[in-house]
Amino acid sequence: MDAADFIVIGGGSAGCVVAARLSEDPRASVLLLEEGPSDRSPWIHLPVTYYKTSQGRLVARYPWQPGPGHRGDPAPTMVQARVLGGGGSVNAMVYLRGQPRDYDEWREAGATGWGWDDVLPYYRRCEANDRFAGPLHGTDGPLAVSDQAFTHPMSRLWVQACQEAGLPFNPDFNGAGQDGCGFYQINARAGRRASAATCYLGPARRRRNLRVETGTRALRILFRGRRATGVEVLARGRRAVIRAGREVIVAAGAINSPRLLMLSGIGDGRALCRQGLEVVADLPGVGRNLQDHVEVSIIHEVDGPLSYDKYKKRHWQFAAGLEYLLFRRGPCTANVVEGGAFMRSTLSEDRPDLQCCFMPGAGVEEGVGTVPGGNGTTLNICQTRPRSRGEVTLAGPDPFALPRIAPGYLADPLDLGVMCQGVEMGLRIMAQKVLARHLRRIHAPAGVSTREDVRDYVLSQYHAALHPTGTCRIGSDPLSVVAPDLRVHGVAGLRVCDNSVAPNLVSGNTNGVAIMIAEKGADHIRGRP
Repeated sequence: MDAADFIVIGGGSAGCVVAARLSEDPRASVLLLEEGPSDRSPWIHLPVTYYKTSQGRLVARYPWQPGPGHRGDPAPTMVQARVLGGGGSVNAMVYLRGQPRDYDEWREAGATGWGWDDVLPYYRRCEANDRFAGPLHGTDGPLAVSDQAFTHPMSRLWVQACQEAGLPFNPDFNGAGQDGCGFYQINARAGRRASAATCYLGPARRRRNLRVETGTRALRILFRGRRATGVEVLARGRRAVIRAGREVIVAAGAINSPRLLMLSGIGDGRALCRQGLEVVADLPGVGRNLQDHVEVSIIHEVDGPLSYDKYKKRHWQFAAGLEYLLFRRGPCTANVVEGGAFMRSTLSEDRPDLQCCFMPGAGVEEGVGTVPGGNGTTLNICQTRPRSRGEVTLAGPDPFALPRIAPGYLADPLDLGVMCQGVEMGLRIMAQKVLARHLRRIHAPAGVSTREDVRDYVLSQYHAALHPTGTCRIGSDPLSVVAPDLRVHGVAGLRVCDNSVAPNLVSGNTNGVAIMIAEKGADHIRGRP
């Protein structure tokens, strides 16, 4: 463990992919460092239990600073995965890539070589789709992408309600366009979760040139002059130094990648000096440009046991578990977030700017309580391309101190307007006859009758969607952090390869984006076209 050609910091989705791809070269030694545990928990691999993995010991909790107008929890927190496989080991497995225009905007923002035509081949390379093929989809990649093995009847009714409300049915949100309603494809296969840890890293770990160390925290990157030469780590209670023969690749996510760079002397030079840190490279953009989706939930009480909430009772759990053990099917294979829709607010440019996620259950998501009758539904509304920006900064030079996160949610008035329209559109969908006859009453928002009521509800109930992006963005301007080949400006032997390099959020969930970035990043590192 004292040296490797490539040291990859962070065993999340991106880290697993880049480590696996680099280890394809038998001449290169690769070491993957992950702070959290291995992905051995059975709750990880059973799709329906993601509500356990996303709230337990496999995640780290970070406080964030609410901005002006926030009326909710005065001390809100967000979670980020802390386990091998990262978000792909704890999330709801929804597989989305966003819209082609998202990536063309990356290129226009300075990410040369990252337009839609540039990234599509990597999406096709990674994908093993069990339904779609052709110019937009791959069928023989490592990452399992599948239709849902089990879809709750209430999710089907909700998609019908969307159509009653005027939305067209869309069979493929990763196809030619996002508009409409339908069912998400997910990262699962044969009743089990398909994370980057299982699809990429699992097969690669048979190679002798790849080593994976869990329970190992990177404290700082080491330099000789302006060249990264290794990493100081804490493993099993002891500090150690690991030397990098060729490169250090940071893949710790949009919160911890900029944090590690700043602790290592790469960031705003004046701020680092004030905190007593030696400056290696003065890059004021490190930690800036933080973007994240926010969500607001609409919750209804269901008339009878017509939701996943009934499986909170022991006899229903036993029946579902037996069906899974005997036949590998049934509700245990469900990802819960089944129905989806993409809609346009009146403030949208020329494409959908709102996303809906329907869950036939209440209390599924953290901070969203159950309903009096015990059985409910949750509809999450999300603005997909917010204008608001925030930042990640250091609390001080202590590598064990939590970073300061100021996401700036809804700071731009347009974002608040879009979210309010999204809630109104969501309420209209839930009121359609095909679905409403199964709903007893609305639980939240209660008593909403005016647009001002909706605004108050959004400001009091919005929460992080946990898709942080952009804090080490690609570009060539003074506030960019990495070049298009993901090399950190001003130093040698150091790259960042995760969602922090994306100039802007994409229109949807971001786990698939991290995998694409890692696939393309690995080619840059290996010098492959």
